[in-house]
Amino acid sequence: MTDVSHRRTAERTDLREHPDAMEMRERYDRVLGGRDATYVEGLVFLAGLYAAISPWVVDFTNDHPDLRFSNLIVGIAACVLALVFAMAPARMDGLGWAICGIGAWLVVSPWIVADGPDGGVILSNILAGGVLVLLGLASVFAAMRARKKLKGAEA
Repeated sequence: MTDVSHRRTAERTDLREHPDAMEMRERYDRVLGGRDATYVEGLVFLAGLYAAISPWVVDFTNDHPDLRFSNLIVGIAACVLALVFAMAPARMDGLGWAICGIGAWLVVSPWIVADGPDGGVILSNILAGGVLVLLGLASVFAAMRARKKLKGAEA
């Protein structure tokens, strides 16, 4: 017969005595240590969403169709990167620079893609692009800090 007493159950569920407890604790700390790098994914998603819908918000859909298409594609790309950051943060450390690149493109695209953009278009793109550049830099520096913390823990 199986012993189902509380004492026996408590012994089975207590992980302090498990031979791999220390390794599991270190692994858990490593995984959570890299999480600092992805605090910005929600903000990146929102900035990318704004960049994607900004042609309709600022109403430059008819005047600058090429810029409308550019903002839509770049905004969707930023949203996809934010979702990927959220799903696999440990593998996405280097992609913070991609967010910076997307933001930089948003800043300069009114002059490259559009022919004579007005002030609203320029301001909208500069704000969305600047926010993405700052969030990308925050992601990069948080990933660097997490890597330093991990290297310090291993040494």
